[in-house]
Amino acid sequence: MAILDSQGRLFGRASILDIGAALIILLVVVGIFFFPGTSGSVAQLGTSNKTIEVDAIVRGLTVRDPQAFMDEIGKLGSTNVIIRNQPHGQVEVKEVIPLPRSVAVPQPDGTVKSLPDPRPELNYTADMLITLSGDAQITDDGAVMSNNKVKIGTPLELEGKTYRFNAAVVGVRIPE
Repeated sequence: MAILDSQGRLFGRASILDIGAALIILLVVVGIFFFPGTSGSVAQLGTSNKTIEVDAIVRGLTVRDPQAFMDEIGKLGSTNVIIRNQPHGQVEVKEVIPLPRSVAVPQPDGTVKSLPDPRPELNYTADMLITLSGDAQITDDGAVMSNNKVKIGTPLELEGKTYRFNAAVVGVRIPE
């Protein structure tokens, strides 16, 4: 009896193509389960974790009672942060500073004076600077929170039990 017959079967029983496909599938399964590769990301090599402070500005947030809302955020002490639609988790709220709303008013002598904005609808608008503190990986390229770089201009979303609003990073302080 010949090893290969005229139809390409080994010993008249199994096709060479079927055996080759079975061997490839077996090697793939062995490779996946017995040699899964390295864990972790190469980008995490050479990094350190530190607590950073991030200043975020909120402009034009419509709220029923802006001052009470700012006091509530400061009193809670922490908030959830979403960076570029990726949840980061809780960070500490260090400080909430209300920002004044003013309007430039030209004077008769040609100078310009900054005065409080008299529009009544601004009684329901909050502008604030929030200082947040949280852990981040410090890389050569800056601070990274939840695999997202945190730099000036990065959009943040702050979320709590009764609120969810957007803010923009205006300052990042990384300790030396």
